[in-house]
Amino acid sequence: MSNQDYTVSQLMALEACTNCRSCVEVCPAVTAALDAELSGLYRIGGIKEILRGRSGLFRKLFKKRLPDEQALDRFSGTVFRCTLCGNCQEVCPVGIRLKELWVSLRQDLVHSDAFPKKIEMIRDNLEASHNVFDEDNEERADWVEDMRDAPDHGFVKDRADVVYFTGCVAAYFPLAQKIPIALAEILETAGVDFTLMGEDEWCCGFPMLGAGLKEMFGAFMEHNLAAVKQRGAGRVIFACPSCFQMWREHYPREAPIVHASQFLMDLVRKGRVPLKDLSMTVTYHDPCDLGRGARVFDAPREVIRAIPGVKFVELPQNRENCQCCGGGGNLEMIDAGLSAEIARRKIDQVLSTGADAVITSCQQCVRTMTTFVKRNKVPLDVLDITQLVRKALYR
Repeated sequence: MSNQDYTVSQLMALEACTNCRSCVEVCPAVTAALDAELSGLYRIGGIKEILRGRSGLFRKLFKKRLPDEQALDRFSGTVFRCTLCGNCQEVCPVGIRLKELWVSLRQDLVHSDAFPKKIEMIRDNLEASHNVFDEDNEERADWVEDMRDAPDHGFVKDRADVVYFTGCVAAYFPLAQKIPIALAEILETAGVDFTLMGEDEWCCGFPMLGAGLKEMFGAFMEHNLAAVKQRGAGRVIFACPSCFQMWREHYPREAPIVHASQFLMDLVRKGRVPLKDLSMTVTYHDPCDLGRGARVFDAPREVIRAIPGVKFVELPQNRENCQCCGGGGNLEMIDAGLSAEIARRKIDQVLSTGADAVITSCQQCVRTMTTFVKRNKVPLDVLDITQLVRKALYR
C-alpha cells in the first residue's frame, strides 16, 4: 500500500476541501440510498485517514494506524457504489477535480486488495475477451445482421473515411443494438463512407478506470489506435459518451473524434438527412460523460429541434445540472438495487415534464432507463438521439 496512485495535485487538493457539503446535496447515490457515507465528503475523509495512517510521522505523533482490513473493506463498499457522474465536481466551490480523485481512490483500493469481488470479474472478462461482458469479440459487429438490406461487407471495410467505434454495450446488448443500427442507416442515407472495426475493436478502457484497473488500459489504447490508423480514417465517431470521453481525455489525438450527436448536427445542417414530421413531445436527458464531461449540450438539442412536429421541453434539472440515470461507474454490477433506485428518480423527473419520450445520447442511459420503464410498466418511450432521427428519416 502506498500513495503513488494519487498525483501531487490530488494530494494537495484534499486539504482544499471546505466541508461545505455541496457534493452531498447533489449526489444521486446519497439521495437514492439516504446514506451520507456514499458522499464525496465522507470519501475525502476516508482518503485522509488512509494517507495519514501510511505516514510514519503521523503514526508516531498521533498514534495513527492504517484502517484494519474490515474497516477498509467497509470503506471500499461505499467508494464503488458511485456512478462517477461528476455532479460533485460540477458544484465543488473550490474546484477539486473529484471525479479523477474517485478513479485514483478506486485504483488505490484495488492495489490495497480492498474491492468488491465483481471487480475481479471485470478484469477477467477484459483479459479474456477484450470486452467487459466476456462475449466473443469476433461477434462485435453481428448486430449488422439484424438490419434490413445490410451490405455484404457488413460495414467492415479495409479503408474508409470514418470509423464508427461502436462500444461494448451497443455491440452486445439487444436493447442497445438498436442504436448502432439506427446510426448506420442514417450514415448510409447521408452517403457517409464509414466502417466498423469488428473484432479489431476492443473495449475503450472506461470500465478499467472505473474499476481501478488502470494498468490494463495502455494495451487496449494502443491496439485501438493502431486499428483506426490501419483503416486510414480521417475521423472517429462515437455514439457512446464514455468511449468518446476516454478517447478525448486519455488517448493521444491521432485522428479527429466526434460524438454522434455532433456528427448528426453537421449532417442536418448540410441537408444530408431528410426528415419527416413527427408528432411527439420529448425531453432530453444529458448523459453525464457527454454533458458534464465533454460539455456537449447544444448539438443534440439542435438535432431535436430540427425535426418537424417535435415539441421539446426541458427537464427541471438539465445540461450541467442534469440528474444521473444510475447507469455509470460500473454501479449496476456492484449494486443493481441502488442503480435502479437512481433510475426511478430520473424517470419520475422525466414524467413530470409530460413528455411522450425521453431522448438521450448514450446507449447506457437508454439501457438503464428502458430497463426500469419496462420492469415497472411506465408509459414512456426511451430513445437515443440516433433512434429519434431514424424515426424521422425519409428512406
